[in-house]
Amino acid sequence: MYEDAGTVAHAQLDWPEGGGIMLGSYTPDSPWCVPPGSSCAYVVTDRVDELYERLTAAGATVIRPIEDQAYGSREFAIEDPEGNKWFSGTYPGEPRP
Repeated sequence: MYEDAGTVAHAQLDWPEGGGIMLGSYTPDSPWCVPPGSSCAYVVTDRVDELYERLTAAGATVIRPIEDQAYGSREFAIEDPEGNKWFSGTYPGEPRP
């Protein structure tokens, strides 16, 4: 969804396994925005190898190649064109009580 000035009011990324992420253009006077290149996100997926292949084939900048971690996750990290870091892996976090 675009605003009149051509900025992205929000973009919705739906995740195949359910849920999603919403993003928007940087707005300096917004109380919840951080400058480009200063944020990161971790996306949990069971299809981490498939996602890695798609992103690297599209030219993503890899900052940590895909690999198995000692804590049981298989994960990688990339950087988007604005410098934001995106991590993705199979680690779902600690079980909830």
